[in-house]
Parts: sequence; structure tokens; C-alpha cells
Amino acid sequence: MDYVPFPLVELTGGPRERGRQHGQAVPDRIKRGIAMYSESLLKNGVDWKHLEQRANAMVPLVEKFDPIYVEEMRGIADGAGVPFAGVMLMNARTEMVAAARKQQAHQHFPDGCTAAFALPEASADGVVLHGQNWDWRAECAESGVVLRIRRDDGPDILTFTEAGGLARSGLNSAGIGLTANALECDRDYQRGQGVPLPFIRRKVLESAYLAEAVRTIFATPKLGSNHMAVSHCGGEAFGFECAPDETFWVAPEHGIYVHANHWIADAARARVKDTGIQETPCSIYRDKRVRDHLTPKRGALTLEDFRSAFFDDYGSPWSVCRPPRLNNRGNLVATSAMILMRPGEGHLEVCPMPALNKHFTTYTLTPDQVAQKQAAE
Repeated sequence: MDYVPFPLVELTGGPRERGRQHGQAVPDRIKRGIAMYSESLLKNGVDWKHLEQRANAMVPLVEKFDPIYVEEMRGIADGAGVPFAGVMLMNARTEMVAAARKQQAHQHFPDGCTAAFALPEASADGVVLHGQNWDWRAECAESGVVLRIRRDDGPDILTFTEAGGLARSGLNSAGIGLTANALECDRDYQRGQGVPLPFIRRKVLESAYLAEAVRTIFATPKLGSNHMAVSHCGGEAFGFECAPDETFWVAPEHGIYVHANHWIADAARARVKDTGIQETPCSIYRDKRVRDHLTPKRGALTLEDFRSAFFDDYGSPWSVCRPPRLNNRGNLVATSAMILMRPGEGHLEVCPMPALNKHFTTYTLTPDQVAQKQAAE
């Protein structure tokens, strides 16, 4: 079965104008995402009036982090003809209701993912390779987009995200690559305030230097846990396991790094209780399967090897590449997208619903060679 490729949306100008372009380009996809999440929350006792209240309460927190993001979201709402609360929902679906539902709110939105990167020493042609499977609601195969964001105040960005979202996974013209996948622990959604994760990911992708990306991850307060893998084309990359109040970093082994949905840093496993493994028990072998596939080819790895590893179907439907299945909460979940990147070259490939569809679309971003060289020196 073939799926329509994720549309490429070109964004230019100031934040309000960028948002308006985003909303006007994919209004149906934005509305589909808002309907999916609002209906899911309604089933669990969170009505639209409450969502609007939470959206308005989020505004000062996001403005404190970066007021540009609020302006861009208002532009998206204007362009798509949807309420602002709906766009905030697409960027902070869990955090918007965390105050009212605490940990329960997060448990209604568990996502998966298996991510990997290879440093130049492990790749066939001496470049950084980076990719992931995004395991989430099957409907997102029809609501995702790729944004190419032209910026006057920093690196340009190429990011795969849900329509209406500011960023998820992707790369920038300075050679930074980013993937993200879920983690859970006993500290989640217990503190008063935290920045929703999509805004943190967007800030990482706005970084001209790896150090700036790392600072954003460590310095930004969060409500829930998450893992982010950040690479730089100059030859450095790390994984960051983030609890709400503490971040643990993990270095690649012999130039290869793989992460699924359980905590792997020794310090993290000693300090936090993993509360997500019961939702994603396959995580303990998904990362092993990908690592076992990549490791024998160390020094000769290509994106084709990543593609093959991410297509692994051992234990299907509890596999690295998941076909659609009902999860424990009655939602239809799947590997909604496979993302493959050569960040230094501005090369990004995405395949919707890869368990049922093998067609990739390539998206490109012109690298800033000067910025990449400066960042690597």
C-alpha cells in the first residue's frame, strides 16, 4: 500500500508570517491532528473549555522561553482557521492537561521510537548518519509534514513534525541533527512548571553550535521525561536522557549509538524508576536488534544499513518497524514514519507507515559550509 508523501512546507519571513504560511499550506492536516487529540482527551474527561484554559495558561511559560514561538503558533492558527488552543495542543498535548491529570495525562499519550546515529569513524564515507523510527498514532501518517524554515537570525531548519507543530526530528544548515523518543519515570509531571518538549526541540534545531544545543537540553526545565539524540556533522554526537529535573548524557560506543524507550545511562538507572517499560516492553530488544544490525558493519555503514535495521520486524507487531495494532489503551499505533538523515549535507528522507509502505521521499536543505566549519573548529 502506498501512502501520500509528507508535504514539504516552505516557511519564510517573521514568526507570524511563517506561522500563517504553515497554517495556509496544510489546514486539513492541522485540523485532523487537533480533532484526534481533542477527541482522545474528551474520552478521558478533558473537554474543549478546559483545553482552552490550559492553552491560555501555557502562554506566559512559552513566552518566557521564547515569545517568537507564541507568535508563530498564532500565525498557524490564523492561517489554518483553527482556534489558538488547537495549535497549542499540537505542541503541548501532554503538558496542557498535566496540572489537572498529573501522571495520568501522560499515560494517555505514550509514544515509542527507536533512534540511532553513527559517527564518521563508523560510516562508509566519513560522515555522520542519523535516523529513527517514530512509533505513534497510526493516523499521524496522514497528519505529518516536513517544514523547511528559512531564518534570518540563525541556521535554516528542515524538520519532520506533526502539522501545526514547530519541530520534532530533523537537521539544520549548521549540521546539527536531532531525533527524539519517549521515556517515563516516577518524577514525571510532579513539578509546577516546565517547557513543553516540542519547543525545546525547536530551540535545539535553532542552534549554530553543538554546545548551544546541549545547553538548551540541560538548562530548560521540563515536566516529563524524554530522550534526545543530537549529532553534529563535525563528528560529535550524544544521547541525552532527560528526567524533569535532571539530565543524563550517553556517549556512543565505537562510533555507534542506539536508543529506544528505556533508560540506559548507568546513573539514570540508579536514580530514577522506569515507569514506561510496561507500556513499551519491546524497547529492551528493539535497541539491541538495531545495534546488532549496525555493529558488524562499523566503518562501512550507510543510510541503507540504517534503513535495513529500522525495517527489522522481529516480534511483529511489537517490532522495530511496527505495523498498525491496538495498544493497551485502545489506540491504533504503528511506526508512523521512518526518518533518515545525513545532517552535514542537509539530506533527509522520510517514509510514512514503513511497515506497509516502502516509498521514501527526499527533502533537502542547503548546508551552510562556513557555519559548519566554524562550529567544527
